[in-house]
Amino acid sequence: MEDLFVELCSYENLEKAFMKARNGKTSKLYVLKFEKELERNLFALKYELIFRIYKPKLLETFIVRDPKTRKISKSDFRDRVIHHALIRVIEPIFDKTFIYDNFANRLGKGTFNAIKRFDYFKRKVSKNNSRKCFSLKADVKHYFETVNHDILLKIIKNKIKDERVLWLIKLIISNHKTSKKGVGMPLGNLTSQFFANVYLNELDQFVKHELKVKYYIRYVDDFVILHYDKNILIGYKKRINKFLLEKLKLELHPDKSNILILDKGIGFLGFRIFFYHKLIKKKNLNYFERKFNKLRKLYEDGIVDREKVIEKLEGWLAYVSKGDTFKYRKNIIRIFNQCFAPPIWRNLLKKPIIIRRLNLAISSLAFIKLFIYLRKVCL
Repeated sequence: MEDLFVELCSYENLEKAFMKARNGKTSKLYVLKFEKELERNLFALKYELIFRIYKPKLLETFIVRDPKTRKISKSDFRDRVIHHALIRVIEPIFDKTFIYDNFANRLGKGTFNAIKRFDYFKRKVSKNNSRKCFSLKADVKHYFETVNHDILLKIIKNKIKDERVLWLIKLIISNHKTSKKGVGMPLGNLTSQFFANVYLNELDQFVKHELKVKYYIRYVDDFVILHYDKNILIGYKKRINKFLLEKLKLELHPDKSNILILDKGIGFLGFRIFFYHKLIKKKNLNYFERKFNKLRKLYEDGIVDREKVIEKLEGWLAYVSKGDTFKYRKNIIRIFNQCFAPPIWRNLLKKPIIIRRLNLAISSLAFIKLFIYLRKVCL
């Protein structure tokens, strides 16, 4: 533990952090510029860390709608390298303290696994739909904007004793200007995602060990608890809100924290989940439709190529394939082939054998195989 900062500052760790930071952004100008003099840049970061003269640059802030309106903060690339270097050394320390059913920003977890876990829990609680199943579906009000720095640092100090590492953590946390000093984390930073898990791990421990809740799932600031007794869930909700207010200076969102019956469908991670089926939320479908139309215009204007559109569409199809979306996916593929097919592809689509393959290409795996086949034919 005493060598944690030494490990953090090592050239090997910084180099691996750079590889992580540039993932998916290898063609970006700022990445190419940093990589051109990689050794010099990494040694400069190492020097600044060792002598504690490192200072992060101001965050670049912009608004996105996905479909919620959010304020996203973007760090300079060299600062992102530092973030990855930090998380690489401290994540293993904290991750082993997290509960199994914390599914956000963790290796082997994620949205799809959280939904699979929900499906497993709903079968257990309802005894395969032979009795009523209720869900406390809740989220924390303005979570990232209200995280208290002092409480977060106190939690971190329980595991991290190296003052030099704590110095860097304080520096990163404080590099976010908010209306209230000492409160809030920027959406978009890798460190914010990680610290969000560290902070709400306190809630996880309370729910599992104090309330002794069996069927609980958390994804960032959204969580669900399943139970066959509605009154027990009412009691859980009161005690959780009390814990959040007293221990973490947070509160449940009054409009988004409700107890619902599974028969009516439970909204969770973009899906409306029933016992026998799952539907995609309408706002998510509308969001993709707007994004799809924007991509179509960019493609027509020659700003994006077909490969980029395929990449976006494959990701969306993989997501919606977790719900009951057979007809929807079939329609999206048909529209894609009409709007984004090059001339040679349009001629191919007139052939009956190609049409038959398109009609079969509904699963995301079949969809990917289809594109590989058509690329070979077209090129």
